[in-house]
Amino acid sequence: MIRETVVTTAAAGEAAHIAPMGIHVLNTDSKSNEAQYLVMPFRPSRTLDNILASGCAVINYSDDVRIFAGCLTGRRDWPLVPAERVAGQRLDGVLAHAELELSRVEDDPERPRLYFRVVHEANHAPFRGFNRAQFAVLEAAILVSRLHFLPWSKIERELDYLRIGLDKTAGPRELEAWSWLMEAIEAHQTGREEIE
Repeated sequence: MIRETVVTTAAAGEAAHIAPMGIHVLNTDSKSNEAQYLVMPFRPSRTLDNILASGCAVINYSDDVRIFAGCLTGRRDWPLVPAERVAGQRLDGVLAHAELELSRVEDDPERPRLYFRVVHEANHAPFRGFNRAQFAVLEAAILVSRLHFLPWSKIERELDYLRIGLDKTAGPRELEAWSWLMEAIEAHQTGREEIE
């Protein structure tokens, strides 16, 4: 299973890096009942560099889709607090987080496979469910992260469909996040700037 999360990492002495990322939740070890996570960042990647330097990461679970859209559009200044058991930080105001230690690396020239064990998990607020606008923003954020290799016809078709749910269920956060993503798409089309 892949979960859309926000990963925070840091190398020693550097500021935390915040990146939306789909992480793989692997089968739970039946003996220890511990979940394992697989993170597969592309090279080059600050997330990859930080994990290899520090040996840890924090997975943040949030229903604020502005964080996902913001990170992809250069808005990375989100409040952080110290992690409990790893040398790093987590996002403040998230629903839950998991602190991970790197247990194994399978190197690859394009996309290394980083396996983690959970050393600490905490719930901070109840999950009240996603609405269709949140889903639309998450899917649009994934499209934005792939603008450099998806055909425009696919992007346009999917955005048209996603707008239906957005129009019916969006609140102020979702509308703000959507506007950031649409600005990034327009900038990409006109060649004005690169996506983060």
